[in-house]
Amino acid sequence: MYGGGDFIFQAVPIFIGIIFVIVISFILFSAVKGVTQWSQNNQSPTLNVWAKVLGKRTAVKGGGESRAYSHYYITFEVESGDRVELKVKDTDYGMLVEGDEGELTFQGTRYLAFERSHLKAQR
Repeated sequence: MYGGGDFIFQAVPIFIGIIFVIVISFILFSAVKGVTQWSQNNQSPTLNVWAKVLGKRTAVKGGGESRAYSHYYITFEVESGDRVELKVKDTDYGMLVEGDEGELTFQGTRYLAFERSHLKAQR
């Protein structure tokens, strides 16, 4: 018989082990990143600022053989001229239009609310 068969029986378990470690590492990294962001948002102050809706976008994750998920983002320009993009719920995404102005409430990177004002800002 050939001696090459022993190599396969030794290499395949090592290869599978390496793939397993990579997958577990990715899952742990994602979990730690999510918990860290959640903690930072909880420690951030809740801010209420005058803002204008500058843009809207969606990002679709998954699809094909798996379920597709849509994520909704809105870019706001605040009083200082800074721009911030926040992930919002689908219902909030549908209710806001580019050009809307009002009071934005957020905490860190967490969108909380936007109350549209029919009065134009005197700014």
